[in-house]
Amino acid sequence: MGRKPDFDPKLDPIVRVQSHRLRVKLKEYYDVEGNRDPILIQFPKGHYIPTFEAMPASLPALSDLEAIADSATEASAEKTTEKQAKPIRSRWGFVVAAAIAMAVFGYWLGGWRTEKRLSATGAVAVPNDGVVESFWARFLGSDASPVIAYPDAVFLLDDSNDLFRFRHGAIDSRGAVVDPHVAREFAANPEIVAKAGQLYYENGYTGTGELEAVGMLAGLLGRMGVKPTLKSSRDVTPDHLNQHNVILLSSPFQNPAVAQLMAAGDFSYSNPDQHHQQWRAQILDAHPRDGEASTYGTERDQTSKVLTADYSLITIAPGVTPGRWIAIIGGLDTKGTEGAAMFATSKQGVERLNNVLDRMNSNKKEPLPFQALVRVQMAKGYQVLGADLISVHRLQPAKPEPTAGAGPSH
Repeated sequence: MGRKPDFDPKLDPIVRVQSHRLRVKLKEYYDVEGNRDPILIQFPKGHYIPTFEAMPASLPALSDLEAIADSATEASAEKTTEKQAKPIRSRWGFVVAAAIAMAVFGYWLGGWRTEKRLSATGAVAVPNDGVVESFWARFLGSDASPVIAYPDAVFLLDDSNDLFRFRHGAIDSRGAVVDPHVAREFAANPEIVAKAGQLYYENGYTGTGELEAVGMLAGLLGRMGVKPTLKSSRDVTPDHLNQHNVILLSSPFQNPAVAQLMAAGDFSYSNPDQHHQQWRAQILDAHPRDGEASTYGTERDQTSKVLTADYSLITIAPGVTPGRWIAIIGGLDTKGTEGAAMFATSKQGVERLNNVLDRMNSNKKEPLPFQALVRVQMAKGYQVLGADLISVHRLQPAKPEPTAGAGPSH
């Protein structure tokens, strides 16, 4: 880990953090491409020595079955010509070939029926035990190409490659020259901007947490046979909202699409200080229940000021047209977004969410509009350790107007 001999694990949790991340990655590997590996490698919790375990033999792939069946059929045909010399052996070869051929046909027929049923219902493919896939399949419905929109906050770039945040005002294409009057009037810190010289519009940056969230969501949807379209939030148009389900990442402070399309509910984002936003934003609860607070904010170590926890909202709301939905996954901090996406794509997280939603919703065929508040635990301010469900509130939103597209305003 590159630590000095005086390393103290009580002060620096890097070993526990990296071990946890390794366990997660190993599980992800064996759940997907490693599910047919002959050896299972694990790191038991509380230990740092790996264990190696032989995996039970898995069923052969369809192509392997077909090859076996062809080989067996050829063998039985050859043996049939020798049935006078070896009648018992020939009959046995025919029985084996017939049994394998029937197994292949049954495997193929089962897949054909599944595909036919999916094409008839227009639903997305879901494994029998896919808790996470089932949850997102209700959101997707018949949409095989949903939109994932990542934030592209606007900055002003000077000739020294320094960035100045630009939250309001006229926005032009990336690289365009900024009018000095506009820069001084709308930049977050007009006094410094006034001394920066020539400025240019720059929106080529997004948070590392949003990047991780895109990877988790795209990976999940890909395993379901869905091909999502990745878009900058400013490129999401009314046509996208009308024709597809849309997943928006980040908070309204970073993603203008979230600011425009988020439905009104008990939970809302708030920034008490528009000019000094860094880790001061909050999630407000308009109707706190027993044990709930009215305000949630990013948590920091009292001494070092390192970020230790963040809060996020997972929102599922009706889209602008019937049958379409909008999902918003956004933290107060970029790592809050990552933690919420991890929660919403993990079996443990979705099971906890389902336990609450099932008590609130009798219709299991489509999602219930809701807002879920999630607390994300961090180490070193950027390593996401886990996410816990704090509360779920039913959402009674007013549908956003199709004209309130997420494209840039000029």
